[in-house]
Amino acid sequence: MEIPEEMLAGEVAAVLERLFGVFRSLSPASGLSLTAAATLATLERSGPSRLTWLAVREGVTQPAMTQLIARLQDAGLVDRVADPADGRVVQIRITADGQAMLARRRAVRADRLAGVLDRLSPDELDALAAALPALDALANAPRAEPVTSRDKPVTSRDKPVTAGPAIGGR
Repeated sequence: MEIPEEMLAGEVAAVLERLFGVFRSLSPASGLSLTAAATLATLERSGPSRLTWLAVREGVTQPAMTQLIARLQDAGLVDRVADPADGRVVQIRITADGQAMLARRRAVRADRLAGVLDRLSPDELDALAAALPALDALANAPRAEPVTSRDKPVTSRDKPVTAGPAIGGR
């Protein structure tokens, strides 16, 4: 399928939106919000990080990240450690329990995804496998600055909908 370059971003955005829905449906109920799980995954990939960097990376405010980290710390999924370069600075680090939580979530999601992949044709599976390097590059590409509530007015469609209490729910 040939997509003109000027339409590629829109098409990729539309597919990612649908994939995000698939991702949510495959994610097990674990008491973690998607933001909490994403923050743990970021810490696992990036290592100990400053809270301010995590807030920017995950697209939330610093006060929201502070509250999230407090809940994750209370649950034993992260801890705070001194920055080796500057002992006055505190970094957030994922704990072994946090890593185990992510591993369990990924295993359940992979098992559920296997059932979805079973419904694809061999050609679709080959195309998906061939696209993995590009998807990984997209996932690791530098991100644009997040849009904040100061940048745009909040409408009723922007308000988050929650399904109940979860660690790090927003």
